[in-house]
Amino acid sequence: MTQLPAVCIIGAGSSGIAGAKVLAERGIAFDCFEKSDEVGGNWAFGNRNGMSAAYRSLHINTSRERMEYSDYPMPKDWPDYCHHSHIRKYFNDYVDHFGFRDRITFETAVEHAARRDDGVWEITLDNGETRRYDALAVANGHHWDPRWPEPAFPGSFDGKQMHAHSYVDQKEFEGCNVVVLGMGNSAMDIAVEVSLVANKTFLAARRGAHIIPNYFMGKPFDQFPVSKHMPVWLRLRIFEFFVRLIHGKPEDYGLPKPDHRLGEAHPTVSNYILARVVHGEITPKPSIAELAGDSVKFADGSVEKADIVVYCTGYKVSFPFFDEDFISAPDNDLPLYRRVFHPEIDNVFFLALLQPLGATMPLAEAQAKWVAQYLRGEYALPSRAEMLADIEDERKRMFKRYVKSKRHTMQIDFDDYMWELPKELRRGADRARERGFSLPIPARAHAGEPEAAAA
Repeated sequence: MTQLPAVCIIGAGSSGIAGAKVLAERGIAFDCFEKSDEVGGNWAFGNRNGMSAAYRSLHINTSRERMEYSDYPMPKDWPDYCHHSHIRKYFNDYVDHFGFRDRITFETAVEHAARRDDGVWEITLDNGETRRYDALAVANGHHWDPRWPEPAFPGSFDGKQMHAHSYVDQKEFEGCNVVVLGMGNSAMDIAVEVSLVANKTFLAARRGAHIIPNYFMGKPFDQFPVSKHMPVWLRLRIFEFFVRLIHGKPEDYGLPKPDHRLGEAHPTVSNYILARVVHGEITPKPSIAELAGDSVKFADGSVEKADIVVYCTGYKVSFPFFDEDFISAPDNDLPLYRRVFHPEIDNVFFLALLQPLGATMPLAEAQAKWVAQYLRGEYALPSRAEMLADIEDERKRMFKRYVKSKRHTMQIDFDDYMWELPKELRRGADRARERGFSLPIPARAHAGEPEAAAA
């Protein structure tokens, strides 16, 4: 075994720390750069880097046991659906338990990442320093760059327009007429919360959504047992049956009828939205048609006075440190081999750049272990042609199943992904054995080595 390659990790959120922990325990040199002064990324409420979308009352909508890392369980006395403060503590405890906090450089952002012709990465930091690495792991998250309505609604509005990313708490909504646009988890949470203090709350929807309860028969719904031998379509029809049994149809509550089956779009998890609607505290509306001064006109022709409009319209997948013509995700679409490996660049990896029906943390951990095996020469990728064919097949299946939307460009099923990964690791181990377990990436740089040292 020759010298292992050195890796730069961008970000110390939930996926970045999973990557750092795995590389540390596998003896792979790395530096992790974090723009903020703490770990946790999106889950660090009030994060100094300004990238967190967490709000004061936020709770996880994936159950605790489905969210935790495989070798560091959350305390059993914590709630099934924890508050963000629990998750923040969990990530900090995870880093300290495995002892790699000193490997993270805080309050240091990666300004630019460029790959030289010889494959070495030149990483320019916001302090002006440039360092060299053999490989790059991208873990900057994809819920921090707000995507506003496209195109913008016609007309003008006298009140306040804001994106859900800026929402902190309900205080500024007291006594106001509020329009919340969206049917995702953030939209439902914000609509429920502001309806407790607002004068009127309207929930405007561009598309209907299936609403999943947090619990089924006293257990978290996402712990409903599934079999790897059961086809996805049958699994979804069973889920759909039980959701219908518990909640009925969304249109029974005056919400728009979904134009898709359960599982064909990212579902919304909420125990509260339907109660607020039937109590008259939230009024469903179709999409916004026009902004009209102190009012909002909706697609059904109705007009309502409004003080604040909250756009829960999702996020853009952004890599501000890459040149746009090098690596980017137009319309949130970046084709990758199994959502990790770039088919054209053998030493860049993406952690948790996916949208699962489930939590990202165990997925990021599994992906990091996969990357570590690759870096150590214990796993070999398929040929470029095989990777491209696999990517094309995955995309065809995804686009056939899911509603066409910028929200559905990197969907996976949590369980199926985790079941398939060990099979691919075995295939990759066989390929590596055939190739003599050689390191795929030459070690030309040392972690932390300034670029000037190359002279």
